[in-house]
Amino acid sequence: MQMVIDMTEGFSHGHVIWGWMIGVYLVLAGASGGALVIALVRRHYSVNKENTALLKSASLIGFTTVAFGMVFLVADLHRPLYFWKILINYNFTSVMSIGVAAISIYIPLTLVVFIMAFEEEIKSILENKIKISKLTTLVVEITKILKKARPTIEFTTIFFAIVICVYTGFLISVLVRFPLLNTAVLPILFMVSGLAAGGAATRLVSYLFFEKDHHSLDMSLLHRLEWPVMFIEILLVAMLIVSLLIGNEYQKIAMQAFDVYATGWAYLFWVGVVGIGFGIPLALNFLFGSKVAHSNWAFFISGASSIVGVLCLRLFLLYAGQTFGA
Repeated sequence: MQMVIDMTEGFSHGHVIWGWMIGVYLVLAGASGGALVIALVRRHYSVNKENTALLKSASLIGFTTVAFGMVFLVADLHRPLYFWKILINYNFTSVMSIGVAAISIYIPLTLVVFIMAFEEEIKSILENKIKISKLTTLVVEITKILKKARPTIEFTTIFFAIVICVYTGFLISVLVRFPLLNTAVLPILFMVSGLAAGGAATRLVSYLFFEKDHHSLDMSLLHRLEWPVMFIEILLVAMLIVSLLIGNEYQKIAMQAFDVYATGWAYLFWVGVVGIGFGIPLALNFLFGSKVAHSNWAFFISGASSIVGVLCLRLFLLYAGQTFGA
């Protein structure tokens, strides 16, 4: 990964290994995995096996965000035009190589889930606009095959979606010189924050494009899921801070990452994560009454705040974590 210089001026004590493009990739990959885990688990336990607005939204987010995230990941490489070499040369003793293998399987799976979720829309486009009978027939035959294997495909997708969410945490936790990053809490924190970002993004996309009632059964489920996920996320962040407070000398030094007088990156945590990511959704839903909590503008602001909070958390861990090391 290329060195980041200009993005850290005024905020860090030196250069960092991974910069903002990796931070964006981590958010997009986490949101992709989180959205698909929620939607596919919901579909498995639901009586309704149709392609619901929730499934369509999650499949759209799942494929587009991870595909777009790969653009940032490749762009951050020192020699991006040679990224294909990573795909054919594997070293399974390397965490990064394992992640490349996992995402090489996960991306095609997200595309297949997307095709299954939008089966009727794809057929309609082919029949009414393109009018190529052979292509339409081919798509129909492919969807028949996919339907037979759909349960297996969905369970495999859930597995790899979890792997991708957790892997993003493992990816930076292997940096042993940085106590803020080198912790067992990080992979689980990335999984939970991925669920938070994925759930919020699914709610917004579903309302904007597929289902205008944000009080429907699926939307209400996503809203109720938001609070236990946020509680676990807050608990994991607290565990991370406590582990630094009671840790060795280097871990205590890393606590400076949360001190606004020591580094400007602390503002990302206190303003972005705590204030925007946690504070705004909690305030809108519990401090201003039910009228505000159930309004359309509160719905959008709450969802957007959760996504911004996860982005700030990823960027804070990347930059502040690499600033204070052993």
